[in-house]
Amino acid sequence: MAVMNMVQAIGNALSIKLAEDHDILLFGEDAGKEGGVFRVTENLQQQFGEARVFDTPLAESGIVGTAVGMCMVGLRPVVEIQFSGFIFPAFNQIVSHVARLHNRSRGRYKMRMVIRMPWGGGIKAAEHHSESIESFLAPMPGLKIVIPSTPYDAKGLLISALESDDPVIFFEPTRLYRAVKQEVPEAKFALPMGKAKVLQEGKHITIVSYGGVLREVQKAAVLAKKQGVAVEIIDLRTIVPLDRDTIANSVRKTGRFLCAVEGPGSFGVAAELMSIVVEDTFLSLEAPPTRLAGFDTIVPYPKGEHHYFYSAERVFYEIKKLVEY
Repeated sequence: MAVMNMVQAIGNALSIKLAEDHDILLFGEDAGKEGGVFRVTENLQQQFGEARVFDTPLAESGIVGTAVGMCMVGLRPVVEIQFSGFIFPAFNQIVSHVARLHNRSRGRYKMRMVIRMPWGGGIKAAEHHSESIESFLAPMPGLKIVIPSTPYDAKGLLISALESDDPVIFFEPTRLYRAVKQEVPEAKFALPMGKAKVLQEGKHITIVSYGGVLREVQKAAVLAKKQGVAVEIIDLRTIVPLDRDTIANSVRKTGRFLCAVEGPGSFGVAAELMSIVVEDTFLSLEAPPTRLAGFDTIVPYPKGEHHYFYSAERVFYEIKKLVEY
């Protein structure tokens, strides 16, 4: 075991798979020589050479489009987009080809690629650097979407993504890159995509979350425990496929549901989860399914960012309201 932060865990996973599978190529804006903005891919070019780990022009559509062609000849590209807010020029490639080509070709071509990118806010960055865009991509059939919350999960889920026959969007929470350290096996291991994790068992309320917000949920659960409220916390880990059963089984036990997400609340993952809870557990509910999300606005510039992101105390307020309903 080694103690790693998320940056180190992701870099370790990439190093293991690059050494194991010579069909894997890693590229993106500054992903080679500099190791990316957050140094996630640092030293990989030195280890595996410029032919396999390299920098690209500032052209997201071209980067992803090139990856599509690589998949068609049997390679496994790993694409790094510098920030998730820069992905929009590549939407044509992702929606028109990455997600569809396997179906369009009746299985002849597999889009075995991973598109990695820093995701979310909380680091006082500029515009387009704090986006939570999972709801843009989640409705598109053909894609898998992963958002890890710990170094251990980041490594295990990335290994699975790098071995998947389907294209995977791998969002990496920027505020967790170096915020958390934990023991992570140095050897290869994989975690299944599509399986949520029950972080803490409880009997009064179920909270589902993912990414950077999860830390505030865990702090709120400590506050709730002091008042005799036992919170069950589920880390979603994978947005697509969604672990419907784990969520429903938990809500049938607790009778209350809160979804805590970072991005805007309207038309998002939280709304989908609330719909699932209503459909699957309606007769078990003792309070309305509730979402706690960001505002339906662009994440403010650094000086105003703290007005956008909610605290553990705000999560606790929602817990208390639902338990007392």
